[in-house]
Amino acid sequence: MKLQSGMRWALAFALSSSLTSFAGTPSDKKDKPKPESSQIVDSGSFGIFVRGQRVATETFRIEQQSGNSVIKSQVKETGSSDAASQKADLEITSSGELLRYEWNQASGGSLSVFPDNDFLKERISSSASAKPAEQAFLLSSTTNILDNNFFVHREVLVWRYLTADCKTEGGNLKCQQGPQQFGALVPQDRTSISVRIELIGSEKVTFRGAERNLLRLNLTGESFEWSLWVDPQDQFKLMRVTIPADTTEVDRD
Repeated sequence: MKLQSGMRWALAFALSSSLTSFAGTPSDKKDKPKPESSQIVDSGSFGIFVRGQRVATETFRIEQQSGNSVIKSQVKETGSSDAASQKADLEITSSGELLRYEWNQASGGSLSVFPDNDFLKERISSSASAKPAEQAFLLSSTTNILDNNFFVHREVLVWRYLTADCKTEGGNLKCQQGPQQFGALVPQDRTSISVRIELIGSEKVTFRGAERNLLRLNLTGESFEWSLWVDPQDQFKLMRVTIPADTTEVDRD
């Protein structure tokens, strides 16, 4: 598959500026401390549509801070009050290891996921006054976090797949044949899952009234099948998700 000639950055740099900003920026070795540097990798919003009607909006920001990547997101139902909104903060190291994941809902309830020796541990509170419950998972710190409510987590997963399993050869994007498997934790379900990603190829997609060449990937699991489209001309940002079983479509605003 030939990469588009108008691509803003080459694949390697685009991915290093996105997930492998997760692959890292050299740390400052000087004795004098410097102010924490930060770089915005992606920011914006997704409109979430069910049967063609907008039901929610996810606003997000992916930022690199001193070698770590911080992914912040908020979901708010259309027409609802702020009390119904949900927020999530995900922080991972330059090698993709989880440092922390925190979720909360304005109306009450929160959870966090963090490494604990050879485990991932989840701490859940039903309200600010409730005693937290804890659950341990025999999962490594490189396990992906895939919250049910935040589509930006799928963008991070796609970048991870492209970084690990794809490379350019003679201007063409080459990925390993067949789907690649990744382990993931779904915090709100308190369960671990295995997902598969496969690059299907370039497709012409009508987006915001104009035809664009986007890369399609399929994301599948035991009980779901999603299609995702990313823009190879804009740092492989996630542009669209379709979930046919739920008559749901997610578009970048």
